Amino acid sequence: MTISPVSALTPISYNAELPGSASGADFGAVLAQGLQKLQDTQNTADDLAVQAATGQLTDVHDYIIAATEASLATSLTVAVRNRALDAFNEIMRMQA
Repeated sequence: MTISPVSALTPISYNAELPGSASGADFGAVLAQGLQKLQDTQNTADDLAVQAATGQLTDVHDYIIAATEASLATSLTVAVRNRALDAFNEIMRMQA
């Protein structure tokens, strides 16, 4: 089993258009796609970990790379979530 190339982890591209534009990407769809890619990355790392533990993996560096990619993707997701929560809390503190 081979892991996906690093280029597959590039940011999701979408059409930046005016809010409410029908042809722009739906925020929920972009968010769901990003979370699905995170899940896929973690599943790949988990599969390679099982293969490494059972002796079926010949190149251990594949697992190390996949585990590092999964860790970085998780850290990035948590950082984005924290920034979104901070922004939401700041908006909620604004006076009308």
